[in-house]
Amino acid sequence: MTVSRHVVHVDSPTEQRNQRTTDIDQLPTIGVLAAINTEDREVPGAVRAVLPELARAVDYATEALRSGHRVHYVGAGTSGRLAVLDAAELAPTFNVPPDWFIAHHAGGERALRHAVENAEDDASAGAAELSSTVSAGDFVLGITASGRTPYVLGALQGAKQRGARTALVSGNPRAPAPSTVDVLIPVDTGAEVIAGSTRMKAGTAQKMVLTSFSTATMVKLGRTYSNLMVSMRATNAKLRGRTLRILHEATGLSSQVCDQALIEADGDLKVALVHLLSGVDVADAVKALAATGGHVRNALESLSAHAS
Repeated sequence: MTVSRHVVHVDSPTEQRNQRTTDIDQLPTIGVLAAINTEDREVPGAVRAVLPELARAVDYATEALRSGHRVHYVGAGTSGRLAVLDAAELAPTFNVPPDWFIAHHAGGERALRHAVENAEDDASAGAAELSSTVSAGDFVLGITASGRTPYVLGALQGAKQRGARTALVSGNPRAPAPSTVDVLIPVDTGAEVIAGSTRMKAGTAQKMVLTSFSTATMVKLGRTYSNLMVSMRATNAKLRGRTLRILHEATGLSSQVCDQALIEADGDLKVALVHLLSGVDVADAVKALAATGGHVRNALESLSAHAS
């Protein structure tokens, strides 16, 4: 591997020396961990401060998915890896179609494990990738600790030119807002425990933002009922046990009744749930869910209104 001679000085709190941890290399092990833990406590407050901006991003993503479009994540390094992880976890958690959330990582799949030289500095590569995969109506969320990663900004520009809405999660409140971004989400976690190590507080904040963003989007789309995961199918023994437990929690009915409902619904938890809570047969439960985009509460409300 060659060393790049190109130099960029990033003006960000994450690059500053943290005066609270200057003696961390002289502390006992428990002291090192305590110092890290103390700094980590700052992260939830920093995320809370940008919830209004994050809410706009959730609403844009929800609108995109409801209208048949997609959500794209774009990142590099730690930010990109966290985005790939969040997208990968949505299918087993919420049974989302594989093309709902697409993660783009600078340097491609190889860069998930190995550093790819200059990948994050290639704005044209980001623009080209998003220009070829994004459609008007999609939503694109860029993630960058520095707020200036060329690959990410190039991707957002390419997406904007295609007619997509865009947002940028940045760990640098000093970075200027790109003109191609509809929503800027600047999370200020301050100086890192180890100067410039943005896999720490900045990365923790990005994980929190991504998890909150995707979970809230799933809630808005009706992929949950109350605080229960209901967008799953019982395809193995473990999931069957989980679906039975969820049906019991949601309805208060016996395991035997829930098991029979799940059999009649062909393993579809939402169908079984609407069937048990509304009293309609499985076929009508299927129709009600189809008419409401798979939203359990809306399906129940429509059945109740129809019955009255």
